[in-house]
Amino acid sequence: MLPPLEHGASRGKLAENVMHFARLLRAAGMRVGPDRVIDCVRALEIAGADRREDWYWTMSAVLLSREEQRPVFDQAFRLFWRDPKLTEKMMQLLLPKTYGRTPKPEEQQSQRLTDALYGQKKPEEQPEEQKVELDAHLTFSSREVLQRMDFDTMSAAELAEAKTMIRQLRLPLPRIRTRRHAPDPRGARVHLRATLRESLREGGDVIPLVRARPVEVHPPLVVLCDISGSMNPYARMFLHFLHALTNDRDRVHTFVFGTRLTNITRQLRHRDVDVAMTRIADAIKDWSGGTRIGVCLREFNWRWARRLLGQNACVLLVSDGLDREAGEGLAEEMERLAMSCRFLVWLNPLLRYERFEAKPAGVRAMLPHVDLFLPVHNLKSLVDLAHTLSRPLARKTEKQAWK
Repeated sequence: MLPPLEHGASRGKLAENVMHFARLLRAAGMRVGPDRVIDCVRALEIAGADRREDWYWTMSAVLLSREEQRPVFDQAFRLFWRDPKLTEKMMQLLLPKTYGRTPKPEEQQSQRLTDALYGQKKPEEQPEEQKVELDAHLTFSSREVLQRMDFDTMSAAELAEAKTMIRQLRLPLPRIRTRRHAPDPRGARVHLRATLRESLREGGDVIPLVRARPVEVHPPLVVLCDISGSMNPYARMFLHFLHALTNDRDRVHTFVFGTRLTNITRQLRHRDVDVAMTRIADAIKDWSGGTRIGVCLREFNWRWARRLLGQNACVLLVSDGLDREAGEGLAEEMERLAMSCRFLVWLNPLLRYERFEAKPAGVRAMLPHVDLFLPVHNLKSLVDLAHTLSRPLARKTEKQAWK
């Protein structure tokens, strides 16, 4: 049980402890500003909080913005506010762990919380004579482990290293043959216009035949990325991947959607990734909000499809398929999108689970119209995506329906 608050406690240790607790939450990735710290202190003074349960619910009501933040808050609350088994739990957090492909949501946040607790330690608290280095990954290299680690479980340092590795990734789409022809001595076709032009130079007496071959170009790449609350950690990392693609090749068009559709192609063209991400944040008005996939796809098909998908474009749809409107009108818009492009690839982070099933209405409406269904949750999935799209692509036939 926590001690009862006395009158004027905000001038004592209460305000200071709440401030340190807010710093811990902020270092763990939660947005907790000074205004919430002040409101939290006032709420504790008003509520009294004689019991630990009252203390917990009062602070969580003020400091939490979304329900997804509760696992981090629960762990931080137990560790910070005088947990009798604090030492044992801290040792458990520091021990190396190995997770399967389906880690529990509350365990995914422990690494970030550990980094936050480390960041709050003072240098003098760590004895200099005890310097022990442990190889937590045994025979696996750190780069190999990082490639298989889920984006949502990475610490701040691991995310920074992953972004550095993402800058080196490329997406080599195979070239496609167009109707245009270019002069080529080994071409199988006679280029009539170039032949007539050459005959005029000789006065029409000699007509040299100019050969031509079909022109092969990289198809346009159009990306539709979901930025709703459930896609937040994956969308941020995928935008870094798209920044590398945009600055590596031409004809890359990127859109993000939550409750509305936003074109961020111009923002991604800036060479500096930090400047590009800042401009993207200013342009997006519905980050980490709800999801209206059908409405956003309808807007894309109506306003952008004819001008961007008319040259055999490849479309990457990055979304978990969780639609707020239960897939209303989504099947029709997905069918229209699939018929407008050359190849439609759906990247879904939920495929990291071995027992993934197409039960949500949005997922069932989208699956029949995609040509390729792949996961996107770590660096290895991005590398596998590049290898898959580097091979010749073929449209899915009607018999190859997704289960």
